[in-house]
Amino acid sequence: MKEDRHVIWSNYNLDYKDWKDDLEAEYPDLSEEERFELMYEINDRYLDDERLNLDLQLSTPILVIGDLGLWNGRVIGYQEIESGNIRDCLCSDTDYSTWYVDRLGDFRCDAIHHDGVNCYLYRAYKENVRESQIDLLKEKIYRGKVTRADITRITRRLGDEIAQVYGFPIPRQQTTVKVR
Repeated sequence: MKEDRHVIWSNYNLDYKDWKDDLEAEYPDLSEEERFELMYEINDRYLDDERLNLDLQLSTPILVIGDLGLWNGRVIGYQEIESGNIRDCLCSDTDYSTWYVDRLGDFRCDAIHHDGVNCYLYRAYKENVRESQIDLLKEKIYRGKVTRADITRITRRLGDEIAQVYGFPIPRQQTTVKVR
């Protein structure tokens, strides 16, 4: 099966079998339970490495569109990362997170918490979009009426920059042609 995403970092579903030989060799005096806990500690430190790898400054803020799983149902919302630095996308206050670039070149995160799963889409505003266009996009998100076309008209994907860092291929972006 072809992989439909490139995982940047995850702490979900870590498999101790993948870590066991190295941890036993490096820490022979620890119990298996201690090595299991250490696996998560080491993996968490890898997130700092990924933040360094993705210290990529963009010229515009990043829009985060969230499909949030709350105790009372699903809600769509948004937030802006004013810094415009991709590393600042790698923050979460949930139990488990997986950041990845999907088959469309979009940077995403699936974040699991006690109430459910939040799904985030990270996109940078395109150069030269008007504030009124951004406000209209935010209003559509807020009302739950946003479409993929609305999003791609005002923002651009982040996968191109991320793929350059890690050296994986992603499909070229389709360009739209206006018909008069």
